[in-house]
Amino acid sequence: MNSSPPTPIDSTSEWAALAGHAKSASSATIAGLFVENSDRVSELTFSVGDLTVDLSKNQISNETLTLLGALAGQAGVQAASNAMFGGEAINTTENRAVLHTALRSPASTELFVDGEDVIGPVHDVLDKMGAFADKVRSGTWVGASGQPIKNVINIGIGGSDLGPAMAYHALRPYSDRSMTFQFVSNIDPAALHEALVGLDPAETLFVIVSKTFGTIETLTNARSARTWLTETLGDDAVARHFVAVSTNADLVAEFGIDTTNMFGFWNWVGGRYSVGSAVGLSLMLAIGPDGFGDFLAGMRTVDEHFLLTPPSANVPMLMGLLGIWYTNFLGAQTQAVLPYADHLARFPAYLQQLDMESNGKGVDRWGRTVNYDTGPIIWGEPGTNGQHAFYQLLHQGTRLVPADLIGFTHATDPVGNHHDLLAANLFAQSEALAFGRSHEDPQRSFDGNRPTSTIMADRLTPNILGQLIALYEHKVFTMGVIWGVNSFDQFGVELGKVLATAISPELRGNGELNHDSSTNAQIARYREAHQS
Repeated sequence: MNSSPPTPIDSTSEWAALAGHAKSASSATIAGLFVENSDRVSELTFSVGDLTVDLSKNQISNETLTLLGALAGQAGVQAASNAMFGGEAINTTENRAVLHTALRSPASTELFVDGEDVIGPVHDVLDKMGAFADKVRSGTWVGASGQPIKNVINIGIGGSDLGPAMAYHALRPYSDRSMTFQFVSNIDPAALHEALVGLDPAETLFVIVSKTFGTIETLTNARSARTWLTETLGDDAVARHFVAVSTNADLVAEFGIDTTNMFGFWNWVGGRYSVGSAVGLSLMLAIGPDGFGDFLAGMRTVDEHFLLTPPSANVPMLMGLLGIWYTNFLGAQTQAVLPYADHLARFPAYLQQLDMESNGKGVDRWGRTVNYDTGPIIWGEPGTNGQHAFYQLLHQGTRLVPADLIGFTHATDPVGNHHDLLAANLFAQSEALAFGRSHEDPQRSFDGNRPTSTIMADRLTPNILGQLIALYEHKVFTMGVIWGVNSFDQFGVELGKVLATAISPELRGNGELNHDSSTNAQIARYREAHQS
């Protein structure tokens, strides 16, 4: 921690100015703001890479943005961004650099951390991944029985699963359809069982993703997968059917994986920011090295925008400032992400980890308890499905729920007029949420004034997906800097795991239980169910 912590952000004059502004701004309506400013759409529509972001249907005025910009200046967002891209150890609790942006830097660049260039090793790993992916996709890499690989199962959890799983589902149209790809994360035996049903071990490759190669859920699933394989093909087959994404060569070798087929990454890559690293190996196997390179290039496009664009037109920063506005000044507790693309069905879940694990903190970087809300609850489902589920609350409920609508002008796989209907629904929901409709029957009346941001691109491609991911990464970063929290540790996931390790051997034992009375009773019921 720094020796002299700054004034808490909620004690600054910039925060006070926004709080005062919110009292008057809360009476303004989105409809009224459009009436007041005929140029509102052009002034509040921005471009970042190939994305067009319309912020005009938000509860903000020019004054709001000016005051939010001042808050960002007070918090030092631009300076913090420069520090991150420059390789400084901004993960202060773990004394680490935060360099997921280096994963998509061109090979021609240099970036030194602790006296060593990190870009060269990044591209060495990418080249190794590419060579392996080409072998598997071409059939040159064969299993122990001489058969090519047709099935790939990624075994990981958290960032080692959510990123590659989300991206694979998003980019399935660009994948090798002669192969199947599955992602197993849950320790529930049903997850691995269902993934293995109907597969031939001789044609199956497992990608085990664990930085330490000690994550209990991942290793439990990996050991069971190894048993399934070796019962048919023998122990010697492991080296041809398992590869590892890890930094722990000793444990990888102990498992039986040839360390030649281990793909490394670095402690400056957080799990939820790691899909552009070797963690994305399964994605590269699916869409090929060129597709993966295009995916990284999309991320790099937004990285450059965030680093170089002034705050007034810096789209990720503006989105982060809107998040601060709604969370801290207008009382919103959640943020909906509503992609009008079925291939992005897993995107809200991916953003849940990115946002809630990053900024779900109650202590700032200097160890002080914060006195303001952080980390909104992220949720969502694709349109139009969500319209027949929870949109009722969005339109007529009592809660303020800012929403991001994500859509595309062209379908990846056109079928009749389906995409026109999908886009019509996106635009209609944006209009209805903002402007509502009056009716003499209050049951059929819609107040409107429900804020949305609309993000549009031509079509969902590897490059565009990369842009979307980086857009939200830098939004989350902006909010974390303003709140003063460390967005790059996750100690909150540890306690439950520690307790689970202690409880696990107690479930089949008969010794004394020393937990709270409720937990003791739950364990006792479980024990009883297994006594037969």
